[in-house]
Amino acid sequence: MPTDLPPPSANTDVAAMQRAVVKALHEHWKLYLGEGIALLILGAIAILIPPLATLAVTILFGWLFLVSGVIGLVTTFWMRNAPGFWWALVSAALAILAGGWLLAQPIAGALSLTLILIAFFLIEGIASIFFALDHRRELSGQWGWMLASGIVDLVLSGMLLMGLPSTAVWALGLLVGINMLFGGIALIAMALHARKEAV
Repeated sequence: MPTDLPPPSANTDVAAMQRAVVKALHEHWKLYLGEGIALLILGAIAILIPPLATLAVTILFGWLFLVSGVIGLVTTFWMRNAPGFWWALVSAALAILAGGWLLAQPIAGALSLTLILIAFFLIEGIASIFFALDHRRELSGQWGWMLASGIVDLVLSGMLLMGLPSTAVWALGLLVGINMLFGGIALIAMALHARKEAV
């Protein structure tokens, strides 16, 4: 009589993964709800005052580049005997220059960030759509919100591309606000559904 057990089927692995997703959503639904509410509020503010939101996003990225560049520069000189010293040095210097330029010229920097935002919305939209379709069973009736969020991301990336360069000053803040608003709604809907879901 053979003692070897057959390997678990792919269906068993998928079912176990689905149960793990449902359990994680159920256990942490309050965190998702809080994140959704925060995104909803910030999105509404950005929509009401888009130029201010654009300026805030540009300055934020400027500081992120500047701080990461300074940290990279210190780390590079601290480990100057490590391989790739010159590449790390150039990378840190470019980050410092980019951060300084965004902080000194936030309006001009908004145009560059707009191009990055187009790519971000495109990638996030595709990822959200695939996530919604792949986990529609776990999300039950709420997966449509996640799907809608992904579709909105794709539409926003197209609108932003068509409006360049004149709309970059206000469009960046407005589109970030709309994205945050729909993302917040999707997270709130998912959290409220996960709260009632049995594990």
